[in-house]
Amino acid sequence: MKRRSFVFLPLMLCLGGLSGFGQTGSNARPSDKPYKTGHLRVSDIHEIYYQLGGNPAGRPAMFLHGGPGGGCTAADFHYFNLEKFHVVLHDQRGCGLSRPQAELRENTTANLVEDIEKLRLSLGLGKVILFGGSWGSTLALAYAESYPQNVSGMVIRGVFTATKDELDHYYHGGTAWTFPEAYDALLSCVSEPDKKNYASQLLAKLQSDDPAVRDRCARVWAKYEGKIAFLEIPDETLDRVLRDMNVYTFALLENYYMANACFLEEGQLLRDAAKLADIPLTIINGRHDEICPPLTAYRLHKKLPQSKLVIVEKAGHVTMEPGIEAELIKAMRAFEQ
Repeated sequence: MKRRSFVFLPLMLCLGGLSGFGQTGSNARPSDKPYKTGHLRVSDIHEIYYQLGGNPAGRPAMFLHGGPGGGCTAADFHYFNLEKFHVVLHDQRGCGLSRPQAELRENTTANLVEDIEKLRLSLGLGKVILFGGSWGSTLALAYAESYPQNVSGMVIRGVFTATKDELDHYYHGGTAWTFPEAYDALLSCVSEPDKKNYASQLLAKLQSDDPAVRDRCARVWAKYEGKIAFLEIPDETLDRVLRDMNVYTFALLENYYMANACFLEEGQLLRDAAKLADIPLTIINGRHDEICPPLTAYRLHKKLPQSKLVIVEKAGHVTMEPGIEAELIKAMRAFEQ
């Protein structure tokens, strides 16, 4: 089967679907390939695609991709010592190689949490280490707060908890202070700028009967997120990557989730953080992350003072920035014993 056409977006960032933007798999080692792949039926509608890599007798680790609407690639294995870990990648409902594509029915955070548990049980895993960035951090927190007894450790990056403040920053002008031209381009897809419900307005256009409207909105969204995700990316590079990319699924699912506050109660993930008190947790955030500013990571750390907080000074949002990548790999090494 041909790999998905948005393989450059294994991120799809937390908000952030594009946090793995530019990652084509070139960072993968020769051993970074699954020893088994498959689909798991998780509802009457959905089947999720999964990949298993590393040592089947090693410590189980589950990689949770960004977006919503992203997906996994073989390059995602490279954060792990594959002699020590049994690594599980999976594409969440409606995206990647999961089926059906771009399906919004039965697609909520609670559904995705239960999919992780169904996959864990189907693979016969015990306690797992959760590894997730951007939206993957949101999902890791939601799962761990629902099933703390099944989690042996966590490494999360670019923390996003789907509060109103975070959504307002991302959609309603916070990023304009640093990226005014990118934000202004996004506003071209907003019909009623006085109404602070931009995610809902974008979602409506992404569900338009006019394919030209859908395509334009998806590309405007992808360029906005791609631009603000990086500490530095030339416009011509971003345009070249987007030109040959299908970004519709990413844009649709991400705005669908954000329009619904990620199907979480206001402040829920921080409110229930005490449930994670006994779980070893490393939190990593770029100092200049415009998608998931470090304030949220700091607030989570203050709720869990036994956690380790790492602010990477010369970094934005994307996983593959050298400082963030190095800290993620270092954090996983701590679990090798």
